[in-house]
Amino acid sequence: MHPTSLPGPHGSGDFAGAPWFLDRLAEMRQTWWQVLPVGPTGYGNSPYQSPSTFAGNPLLIGFAPLMEDGLISQAEFDSIPVTENGSVHFDSTIPLRSHVLDLVASSFAERASAALSESFDAFVERHGSVWLEDFALFTALKRSHELRPWWDWEDALAQREPETLKEAERELSAPIQQVRIEQFLFDRQIRDLRSDASQAGIRLIGDIPIFVAHDSADVWANRQLYHLDSDGMPTVVAGVPPDYFSVTGQRWGNPIYDWDRHIETGFTWWESRLRRMFELFDLVRVDHFRGFAASWHIPADEPTAVNGEWIDAPGEQLFDTLSTRFGTLAVIAEDLGLITPDVEELRDRYGFAGMKVLQFGFGTESTHALSEFRPNVVAYTGTHDNDTARGWFDSRSEESPAELPAAIDQLGSTAETFSWDLISAVMHSVANTAIIPVQDLLGLGTEARMNEPSTMADNWTWRLERSQLNTDIVERMARLTRESGRARRE
Repeated sequence: MHPTSLPGPHGSGDFAGAPWFLDRLAEMRQTWWQVLPVGPTGYGNSPYQSPSTFAGNPLLIGFAPLMEDGLISQAEFDSIPVTENGSVHFDSTIPLRSHVLDLVASSFAERASAALSESFDAFVERHGSVWLEDFALFTALKRSHELRPWWDWEDALAQREPETLKEAERELSAPIQQVRIEQFLFDRQIRDLRSDASQAGIRLIGDIPIFVAHDSADVWANRQLYHLDSDGMPTVVAGVPPDYFSVTGQRWGNPIYDWDRHIETGFTWWESRLRRMFELFDLVRVDHFRGFAASWHIPADEPTAVNGEWIDAPGEQLFDTLSTRFGTLAVIAEDLGLITPDVEELRDRYGFAGMKVLQFGFGTESTHALSEFRPNVVAYTGTHDNDTARGWFDSRSEESPAELPAAIDQLGSTAETFSWDLISAVMHSVANTAIIPVQDLLGLGTEARMNEPSTMADNWTWRLERSQLNTDIVERMARLTRESGRARRE
């Protein structure tokens, strides 16, 4: 469950709601909490289209901790409009939260304690030259350019001419400082979350997209690391070729890494990226892992993904380097889709856990069938890109009627029992780790789906209400966790 789905009074979930959820996880005897990428959201409010792979999403900053830190008063906190329940409405939530953060940033110097100010200075010193200063300037410039993409700015800014950047830093010093403060507060609260989780015996799983958004601080500040032309536009973009699901493939549009340049730098950018993730999470899911073996290069002027080609990527060289610097890499390899032997060899060479999704396990000769599970996988009933278990069951008669009889025959399910039958099967499987979307615990239908790929409407908006995760469900999950041998030791 993503933090934006937490219950809370201010339009979307945030870190302030995390202690309540940690308590429920502990009562259910759980040991992992997996989230989506926590960076600032971009196009379509998607966590997978972020203007920075290092920064945190200010929407996740809880207001109650700000009051505890003395950064807003009780009266100011009480004046924030309350919208306790319902889906996330980004159009109203973003302005509301931005208004509060504007207030915090404008008064931070006066209200912050000496200890908090010292922590802020240390945060800026630690992260400034690696990513924070570039991101803060990028964000301030983007806001001053009515959110236009960086390649539509004045040429001197797009090309990062040093004197022009220095002038921009002087002119935009206040908004740049606000971004620094927002990132500090995000960092402070997510570290508190990780500490609280650890004390409860729970570890956090983060998520890292393999590619980055073109309109991002990462690309703007490191153009040499991507296949771009002299104007900063991609010459090739990422995606996947046509398959059973799409006759034209998927054209994602992300710029593709110039791996030769990454090799020349000793993969310094990747080291910094993973270091940041391991500061915040105990385990990291790497999206589209197959892209480390080879990626589908689509000419940028092609409207679909049909006319592309597979180009090898230096996965072994990258992970050999990172293993030398980090030791064992705590990584889940998202190996869904059409996976070739070279991808499996790369995954297994480093002992990375793969993924199995039981919703995919009822087709003919499916590699996600329970019989195909192995210990070194993370097993899911479904993911954020799937329909819920109940929604899957209800839609099978029309979308794929052969799968439903197979599921019923294997699990003995009805519509009412299918969610928990699927959960029980995953929990009792040989997989070392089992992850359950909270919507499946609740037995919710398609209305609770988090994301439908290739669509824009109503994605990423689902929220949990406290009353839904009730005593009956908590006790049932705790009992199943014990019976399946997965209960954490006290």
